[in-house]
Amino acid sequence: MINQVYIRPTGLSDSPQSEHGNALRLAGGLVYAHRFAIILRQDGRVVERRLASPDTIGDILSALPEDICEDAAAQWAGLKADHQPLQLGERTIRLDQPQIMGILNVTPDSFSDGGEFLDNPEAGRAHASAMLEAGAALVDVGGESTRPGAPATWEGDELKRVLPAVEYCAGMGAAISVDTRRPAVMEAALEAGAHIINDVSALRHDPRSLELVAARGCPVILMHAPGDGEDLHGNAEYRDVVFDVFDWLKSSRDRAMAAGLDRSNIILDPGIGFGKSLADNLALINALPMFHALGQPLVLGASRKRMIGALSNEAPSDRRLGGSVALTVAGMDAGVQLHRAHDVAAIVQARNVWRGLRDAALTDFSQMPAE
Repeated sequence: MINQVYIRPTGLSDSPQSEHGNALRLAGGLVYAHRFAIILRQDGRVVERRLASPDTIGDILSALPEDICEDAAAQWAGLKADHQPLQLGERTIRLDQPQIMGILNVTPDSFSDGGEFLDNPEAGRAHASAMLEAGAALVDVGGESTRPGAPATWEGDELKRVLPAVEYCAGMGAAISVDTRRPAVMEAALEAGAHIINDVSALRHDPRSLELVAARGCPVILMHAPGDGEDLHGNAEYRDVVFDVFDWLKSSRDRAMAAGLDRSNIILDPGIGFGKSLADNLALINALPMFHALGQPLVLGASRKRMIGALSNEAPSDRRLGGSVALTVAGMDAGVQLHRAHDVAAIVQARNVWRGLRDAALTDFSQMPAE
């Protein structure tokens, strides 16, 4: 019996007129899909793959086995879904175009910039201000390193690191996400002016997190990581990393909704680099358009990640700008809405050029058929 279905966009376009209008606006953004693979799995094994276009997919979906019809219809609706803007304090973050999350690490041991802004509020404030001036839509504040092998951070230390940074960012009127998996830090950060919880454990680390986020009614980013407890990188065994991460995020979304979170507040992140090999990361980035079928906005965190070094003669973290730009643009081409970045000015420039190309394609009427 067929027990799983996935709808993966396989043909993307920069404008609907290039496909004579037979294209879907993917997740309400600036990317259009004109071909889709309907993938059927049985007991974890792909048993059939059908190709469709927007004008033929209805017939294919209606002919699917009854036990997967509902899921297929939900995924098709997810691919077509428009996402309302995030209202974060005085700032409105539109999700119909790529937005940049500037990273502010206030840790002693982050893989990229650990220690630079720890116990140095003036430097941190200047960095946050520069990211906002460069065009970051929000600042993502983190007080715990989650790199492989990093020691656990005591909650009290995390609070001492995070709260001053949240406070000075709030003083600038910034939209703020806080990268934490501890409910005490979540609550204190929200009270200090943060707007979004960005939890690398997808609210699994502490059972109180679900209740807290539901009660506060704030947006939350649920990221995939295979490990439980302190080691988020453990238990990294995949039958097929793309389908496994998709199913995991779907389950995390449903768990959050069952706990009372409003679906419009749930954002999903495939967790590039967390318990994943180079091949796993590449497969996930190539498959990013499929994750819109979950019906939620997406985050891509690929900035300065280890995979860039692996593909560029082991370049150290501070020499991975080119790779960071390449992966971010790949995410934009896939319709991802939110992009975490260390090098905000360069990434914003890349986004602006990307946006210019998209706008030009939409007004290129030479691609339309003659009447």
